[in-house]
Amino acid sequence: MRFHKLIRMSATLVLSAVLPGAVHAATGGEPANVAQVDVAACLSAAAADDMDKAGPACADVIDNEKTAKPDLVKALVARGALLARHDQIDRAIADDSRALLLDPTLADVFNARGELWLKKDDKPKAVQDFGAALRIDPNHEKAKANHKAMARELERIGAQMAVAGKPSFNCAGARRPVEKAICANRELADLDREVYAANARVLREARSDGEAKQLRRAQDDFIARRNAAFGRPGYDLKKAMQDRLQKLNGVDGY
Repeated sequence: MRFHKLIRMSATLVLSAVLPGAVHAATGGEPANVAQVDVAACLSAAAADDMDKAGPACADVIDNEKTAKPDLVKALVARGALLARHDQIDRAIADDSRALLLDPTLADVFNARGELWLKKDDKPKAVQDFGAALRIDPNHEKAKANHKAMARELERIGAQMAVAGKPSFNCAGARRPVEKAICANRELADLDREVYAANARVLREARSDGEAKQLRRAQDDFIARRNAAFGRPGYDLKKAMQDRLQKLNGVDGY
């Protein structure tokens, strides 16, 4: 028994000289320290806008299951920003989203992802992210500006939707056949409203009372011709309205 014990002790001494970590594990001590994953190469390459180096460097950090959570978040945010600068929008959103799952207190990342949603023309998601950034940091200047701009844009869209398919006049009071035809057709109704708005604009921009008077007379003449010609063979109401709109806006539009 004593001989076997001496053999085990000798083996342990040999292992301690060659593989210190293995002895710790074999004798029940603390496990050997695992090498830290270095995030510096990823961060520096992303900051330098070097896609060739940042790709593998950041992947080494992000795909390593031993990466500490703070370093993983840093790598995801850095790579997301790099991808966004190179218009790889979907991949950038994916990295930002993963970072926010790990740390939902990152106002900058919420704002950055909101701007990416805007590039995809997903306004509701953009507003949601800008709002999330402001809940975290009410003084976040970029998020405040973005949220304010989006609120105005959504208000404008809502206003447009509210009048879509409605002409410039009240259809309840429509008496003429041409007015009833416009009220019954969404495309004609939208055209009528556009003509009305364009005419109002050119009147506001008139350089003199005389010019404004000529512009009002031209619009009155158009309405009179439209009312008289509607229903006659060969008269195209839609084309007449489009021609009037083009004349008001100019050949190249406004």
